Amino acid sequence: MTHFSQRVEQVSISGIREVFEAAGEDAINLGLGQPDFPAPEHAREAAVEAIRAGKADAYTSNKGTRELREAIAAKHARDNDLDVDPEHIIATSGGSEALHLALEAHVDANEEVIFPDPGFVSYDALTHLAGGTPKPIGLRDDLTLDPAAVEDAITDETAAFVVNSPANPTGAVQSPEDMRKFARIADEHDVLCISDEVYEHIVFEGEHRSPAEFTESDNVVVVNACSKTYSMTGWRLGWVTGSEGRIERMLRVHQYSQACASAPAQFAAEAALSGPQDRVSEMVEAFQQRRDVLLDGFEDMGLETPKPRGAFYAMPKVPAGWVDAVIDRGVVVVPGDAFGDGGTGYARLSYATDLEQLKEAIEVMREATEAVQ
Repeated sequence: MTHFSQRVEQVSISGIREVFEAAGEDAINLGLGQPDFPAPEHAREAAVEAIRAGKADAYTSNKGTRELREAIAAKHARDNDLDVDPEHIIATSGGSEALHLALEAHVDANEEVIFPDPGFVSYDALTHLAGGTPKPIGLRDDLTLDPAAVEDAITDETAAFVVNSPANPTGAVQSPEDMRKFARIADEHDVLCISDEVYEHIVFEGEHRSPAEFTESDNVVVVNACSKTYSMTGWRLGWVTGSEGRIERMLRVHQYSQACASAPAQFAAEAALSGPQDRVSEMVEAFQQRRDVLLDGFEDMGLETPKPRGAFYAMPKVPAGWVDAVIDRGVVVVPGDAFGDGGTGYARLSYATDLEQLKEAIEVMREATEAVQ
């Protein structure tokens, strides 16, 4: 057998998926970050209509349809007070591809990428695949990323740092002042800030602000997607925005690896972004109710949990053996160290599941906690 590339050998299968695949068919899944709501009906219908009309049979522009990019630009004006040129947007195969483009286009061999630890599993893996050197940074006690820690970690070899708010796996929401500081750091140190804003609308306390609002240079690239906001994980439609020069370089990667995002998904995303937004508020309200029920359960169990202020994840501090005890009893949770060394001693749970199942899972976790304490 021929050898494999060193880049691939440095990457392993996601710990989230390993836990999920090992679970029984009847397990309650608190492992995957996937909303349990249906995608908006008007988004589905837009895809169906495009397919029936033959509009989705051919390649679109590499960047995506003009109409979708205009809808994304309108979304940024509406939600972020940002003036984004539709020409400075690439529609991607989910937020994951958008992250991949950003790193591939900006990271040279052995250059450093700073990201939160614990943090989304793709940051480390995609840095390796780009040939870069991962540089994870530990978090504050409330599991937010400290701008001062990021600034202290920057060296002459640093190509980029990643900010994720609201965050996966922690549910933390960075303050507006933090975001302002991240923008300043990117400007003053001339390094790229990649802002992962996939969960931007799922905020219970505080507010989401983008470092793109505060930058005085072009050193911020924004990654987003329809996956979480509109419960469209399977549609695989995301996007990346940046300056003309940055988009042109990212387009070179996208052009050869993907050509264009799925055409039916583009029509669905355009409708989701442009249509009624009341479903988003309903989802956020439901997630907040579930969060509060889960946090009450952890408090009763005596498990210390930094309060998640957004997304739909919680990371309680757990005793040794807790994760295995919970999984053995039929509830899928993910060990915190699947998200980096900083997650050791934690577990990550997604409460993007219906309330009755969540309450059932809490009782199982209570039993497991009593067994290992």
